[in-house]
Amino acid sequence: MSAGTYTNPVLDADWSDPDVVRVGDDFYLTASSFGRAPGLPLLHSRDLVNWTLVGHALERLEPAEEFATPRHDCGVWAPSLRYHDERFWIFWGDPDQGVFQINAPGIRGPWTRPHLLKAGKGLIDACPLWDEETGEAYLVHAWAKSRSGVKNRLTGHRMRPDGTGLLDEGKVIVDGDRIPGWFTLEGPKLYRHDGWFWILAPAGGVETGWQGAFRSRGFFGPYEERIVLEQKDTEVNGPHQGGWVRTPSGEDWFVHFQQRGPYGRVVHLQPMSWGPDGWPVVGDDGAPVTVHRRPALPPQPPAAPATDDDFPGGRFGRQWQWTANPGEGWATQHSGDGLRLTCLRSAHAHDLRVLPNVLTQRLPGTPCAAEVELRLDSDEPGARAGLAVLGDAFSWIGLQRGPDGTAQLVHRFAEGAAEAERDAAHPRLAPEGRARLRIDIGPNARCRFSADTGDGFRPSGPVFAATPWRWVGALLGLVALAPSGPGHAGAATFTRFRLTPS
Repeated sequence: MSAGTYTNPVLDADWSDPDVVRVGDDFYLTASSFGRAPGLPLLHSRDLVNWTLVGHALERLEPAEEFATPRHDCGVWAPSLRYHDERFWIFWGDPDQGVFQINAPGIRGPWTRPHLLKAGKGLIDACPLWDEETGEAYLVHAWAKSRSGVKNRLTGHRMRPDGTGLLDEGKVIVDGDRIPGWFTLEGPKLYRHDGWFWILAPAGGVETGWQGAFRSRGFFGPYEERIVLEQKDTEVNGPHQGGWVRTPSGEDWFVHFQQRGPYGRVVHLQPMSWGPDGWPVVGDDGAPVTVHRRPALPPQPPAAPATDDDFPGGRFGRQWQWTANPGEGWATQHSGDGLRLTCLRSAHAHDLRVLPNVLTQRLPGTPCAAEVELRLDSDEPGARAGLAVLGDAFSWIGLQRGPDGTAQLVHRFAEGAAEAERDAAHPRLAPEGRARLRIDIGPNARCRFSADTGDGFRPSGPVFAATPWRWVGALLGLVALAPSGPGHAGAATFTRFRLTPS
């Protein structure tokens, strides 16, 4: 890649369903976070190519008790990020509850608590619009058939300008069933441009779909449609669902995702222009670009969301999320470096997929090695801690305290249909109760596990192919557990987490 170009994807990990907004010279992006906490990641860029993670807008999911255990495919779906009236706004649909809204005076908050704007099952992918010319406000959302029995249509509402309520019962403004060949219409983003109401919305499914554009002189329609981005003869499957942004100099760009199996939905940046007929032209005449001229913006140093962590004072970086709302005392702060995780007692210690206390970050989309140092600070028989690759199937390597008090290196896995883990390699002694753990993540997310218990790294078990959940890419995780029983079960300390390119 030359200094004047960029290469897609610009975010090579699972930043699902991205939306983007510009405020002054700064660009901000948010993405789906589903059932993980904190939710609604907030990313910042000055050039649309280099992004850093600056925080999260949603500290905990609500109602808190419903997200006390993992709901991997639920929660925050396809948020929209906007700036209006000197505030940032995020709207999203929770498929089981309805449309929520939060807002803040600055991107780092403080963010309001979630406000339920429209209750109902299957309401997803909400996006607001404030019409600066008329002072009117609108909302559009899609439907999840799994909850409502309805899909492939977009519903529009007039909204109170303060974003606190809707002013009508809603009307179907685009019915995908009436458009030949269209299915699974969803993810709408609503704009005003050149005297038209525009809805940029994907269809065709996450792996194989396309990006549509709809326009109408009136918000409630009728809308005409066009496909503006599709795979064509490229290797980028299903390029769709994202947001349009304009730079200070007037350049237009479109940010969208590509579904990449266990890596989830990685983020691409496409050039965008307006054709002589007034319709948007995205990518290379409607096909996604791989390498392209950078946006005409001031040069920025290379940057990417953080991955490495020394856990100073026992605190973990912004890149980490729990698999559910966190509880008190899961991670203990202290005066040194290292993440001290409590070995939480659980009747489900045999299945990482149902545990809320797995601390995760996204699986990188390029080959790399994940490495961390572990010390098991627990004498409780059955207490364990380790490094995991977590999805519909999972595998982890780490330390477990034996009934005789010895520490053992264990490596376990579970297939997607399995209800409990089993050994992926024979346990071996870890005399000092310490280990360096490593996962080499190769092409197609094929993972090779190894560990060093004092005599150098030795491979463990067969290769493990990471798998996603239904809508979520695979995750890297740190976990500490103990079997059910009374009393405190000790802790485990993780130090020097590193991701290094292969």
